[in-house]
Amino acid sequence: MSPLDAFWHLANLFAPAWGLAALLALAIKGLWRRETRSLAWRRLWTWGGAGGSLALVAALALLGRDGKMAGYALLLAGVALPQWWLLSFRR
Repeated sequence: MSPLDAFWHLANLFAPAWGLAALLALAIKGLWRRETRSLAWRRLWTWGGAGGSLALVAALALLGRDGKMAGYALLLAGVALPQWWLLSFRR
């Protein structure tokens, strides 16, 4: 595998986490405009993407391979929990 192939392999592994985090951050900013005025969507996206990436790595370590439904459930929790935390305990 060439370095470029390795890059695309890793990029495609983490793309669902960052894509889902972006969609959820935009939905949060669109649905709760008044409540999330102090939060930047980039902050929601960054924390959600990081949590989703960590969840994907944990799912890969626990389940042995990518693409299982339990891994996607863990991905969803990994993206949603940091964004919920930011909304619930913002300063």
